[in-house]
Amino acid sequence: MNPQAKLIFMTSLLLGTTITISSNHWIMAWAGLEINTLAVLPLISKSHHPRSVEAATKYFLTQAAASALVLFSSMTNAWHTGQWDITQLSHPTSGLILTSAIAMKLGLVPFHFWFPEVLQGSPLSTGLLLSTIMKLPPITLLYMTSPSLNPTLLTILALLSTALGGWMGLNQTQVRKILAFSSISHLGWMAIIIIYNPKLTLLNFYLYTMMTATVFLTLNSMKVLKLSTLMTAWTKVPSLNAMLLLTLLSLAGLPPLTGFLPKWLIIQELTKQEMIATATLMALLSLLSLFFYLRLAYCTTITLPPHTTNHMKQWRTGKPTNVLIAILTTMSITLLPISPLILALV
Repeated sequence: MNPQAKLIFMTSLLLGTTITISSNHWIMAWAGLEINTLAVLPLISKSHHPRSVEAATKYFLTQAAASALVLFSSMTNAWHTGQWDITQLSHPTSGLILTSAIAMKLGLVPFHFWFPEVLQGSPLSTGLLLSTIMKLPPITLLYMTSPSLNPTLLTILALLSTALGGWMGLNQTQVRKILAFSSISHLGWMAIIIIYNPKLTLLNFYLYTMMTATVFLTLNSMKVLKLSTLMTAWTKVPSLNAMLLLTLLSLAGLPPLTGFLPKWLIIQELTKQEMIATATLMALLSLLSLFFYLRLAYCTTITLPPHTTNHMKQWRTGKPTNVLIAILTTMSITLLPISPLILALV
């Protein structure tokens, strides 16, 4: 892709995100979401492969439907209350429509079908944008409207997302699809706590973004798209592979790694809200996603698969690891001991 075109699309992406997260009026928020969608479409379809074009079409249709629902929700609220302010979403029907629209934008179950397909059809760099920065504006809208949302609906969506995100990722062999289902599962954890402690949702999102960025950038530097390629990539950059193992375990939420912090705090908050059954169910459902993270970790470091076909070993690259990947990996693994400082800052 032309560097000037890429610069324009990336600038538009940042502009759209900034407009949405800083707006008070529903129309401005909607405009920001539209700029975001239009800016990311060329980045999805830049390889001109039929799979990429299909992914871009699916993404456009779902995001357009979700944006129409956002407008419909805000207009219904304005009709009943005379308010266009985002924080004044007081009409219950508007709250339900908005929750459905944001769930569709984020890829929460049962509106999740587009997300794995779109991620599979996109390059790894665009997949990183779709999994991280594109989730920020919808989560910001949820954050601003959280006092007036329906807790029962959000809890059901969150439980279904955590269950299906873990369950559907079990049988995948494509790394991008596994990361898509991982994203759906993490969104379930964010959605369940948004009403009770919105700051925890943002903390979870920041840490998830950091760990996912580490995984995507590492896979991109090793040029890995499938589990079979991942199994033979250990010869290429052994040290980076070993760190990828720890990052994946951190993404799974195992102590004493960074990813344990949001899960721990969310379960603690749910227990304070006397939702002990929900907290227990969420903890049990996270075991499903732990299984496919362990599978990825196994493929990353335990050398060759146990079968007889000969694999071509990859040459070890003499290039040093990217500084950004090194910093992100370190943060993805070691932030748990300074959790009191993180909580003080949030």
